[in-house]
Amino acid sequence: MTVYVDDMRLKVQLPGMRPARWSHLLADTPEELHEFAQRLGLRREWAQDEDNPITFHYDVTDTKRREAIALGAKAITIRETGKIINKRRKAQR
Repeated sequence: MTVYVDDMRLKVQLPGMRPARWSHLLADTPEELHEFAQRLGLRREWAQDEDNPITFHYDVTDTKRREAIALGAKAITIRETGKIINKRRKAQR
């Protein structure tokens, strides 16, 4: 299983919460992603684009990003995330 977490770290403030920096958690398959997300303590309903075979992911804060890396996720750049998405797009054609 390969799970990735990128370094986007976009600053976002959700209603009722303090500002946080967010990145993407993704995997080679949705099943791998959801299994890992559960181990990380993320709720399934937090999945983004769950039904999209190209862009499925979870958004994670810096704290969860560090936890994901400690659990074995591979740290990648946001550019590498783009390459993964583009590879999926090409495979869908």
